[in-house]
Amino acid sequence: MKVLRFSAIWCSACLVMKKIFKHVENMHPELEFINYDYDTDEELVEKYNIGTTIPVLIFLDENENEITRIVGEKSYDEIEEIIASISKEG
Repeated sequence: MKVLRFSAIWCSACLVMKKIFKHVENMHPELEFINYDYDTDEELVEKYNIGTTIPVLIFLDENENEITRIVGEKSYDEIEEIIASISKEG
């Protein structure tokens, strides 16, 4: 499963979430995390309809279909619950 992360250097919520995202990445080596910049990856921001609230994590299945997304600040536990529910479904 791929996880797309959209953030920006000027985004205070993104800075808050940086450490949590890193921990999630370390705990889930089975997931492929790909980071995108809100300002420089404009085509993908539009393609995935990111909107104006970041950070955004988008979970994609093996066919590149969106399973779910996380928008804004979340706790490590909230993110883990989402990953666990996705894993159960798959």
